[in-house]
Amino acid sequence: MIAYHRSAVTIGVFVLVLIAVLAAANGANDVSKGVATLRGSGLTRYRTAILWGAVTTLAGSLLAAGLASTMLKVFTGGAITRPPTIPFEAAALCGVIAWIVVATALRLPVSTTHGLIGALIGAGLLFAPNAIAWSAIVSRLLVPLLVSIFVAYGISAIANMLERRALAGRPHSEAPPRRSLLGIDGLHWLSAGGVGFARGLNDTPKIVSLGVAVPNLEVIWLFVLVAVAMFVGSLIAGARVAKVLAEELVTMNHREGFTANLTTALLVGFGANLGLPMSTTHVSTGAIAGIGGSAANQLNKATVVKLLIAWTVTPLFAAVVAALAYLLLARL
Repeated sequence: MIAYHRSAVTIGVFVLVLIAVLAAANGANDVSKGVATLRGSGLTRYRTAILWGAVTTLAGSLLAAGLASTMLKVFTGGAITRPPTIPFEAAALCGVIAWIVVATALRLPVSTTHGLIGALIGAGLLFAPNAIAWSAIVSRLLVPLLVSIFVAYGISAIANMLERRALAGRPHSEAPPRRSLLGIDGLHWLSAGGVGFARGLNDTPKIVSLGVAVPNLEVIWLFVLVAVAMFVGSLIAGARVAKVLAEELVTMNHREGFTANLTTALLVGFGANLGLPMSTTHVSTGAIAGIGGSAANQLNKATVVKLLIAWTVTPLFAAVVAALAYLLLARL
């Protein structure tokens, strides 16, 4: 009995370490999703943009404990109907961590949500294949994930098209001053912060859901652990992925960046409150790509293809690693 208890404590601590690592990797890969436009439009430096994204994400993460309970329920029982075990949660964590770390090293903006779904399925096929809620995975997880990309692209494209038409007929002298604190630049900063806040609300409960099987641990402390680790990861390695969205996907000015961020913040925040697991990566990339809209020459096609390949690989890679990890952990 004592040996069993020690083993349970050991693997419980292992799960907490994995959760912290995943949160840090998520911060490193995702913090740029809202603040990349600040650098891409020439408004500020990478370091300042990343700091702003990290602080606003931290605020959203800490408030997620009270505001995003629906999202937590979606991931604790939406994909696998059988109560999770620690080996299952640890295996799923290994799967998504492996891919997020690899993608960040390769400077690929990928979705933790997307990887998490793949990892849950990969580990679930060995843990409880008959308990995988395929219909719920499609309707409650995959559909919102995919539809949000096209919605974000459409809203951003239409908004930018209307803005271009409005500005085309305006004399240059009527244009608002570029560096007005209360003008478009100030709104751009607020919209970037809004994306960070919404991302914290959206992503934190998903990661927390992988630690609910750890015994004798209040869920609130899981939220704190994830929030702090995400903040630290953002500051340490957040700039690696930022360049892709800031410079390599589409050329933009500060007005276009503001529109993309506003679209992302509204969609991701809306999804978090309704328990719709949208990916900040997909929504943000779709909104930034929408800047090109009818101006096809603004969009870098090679970068788009690279991102689509990375997004396709995400659930497959995470599923394979999670399955292999479960085979190992289940024997311990």
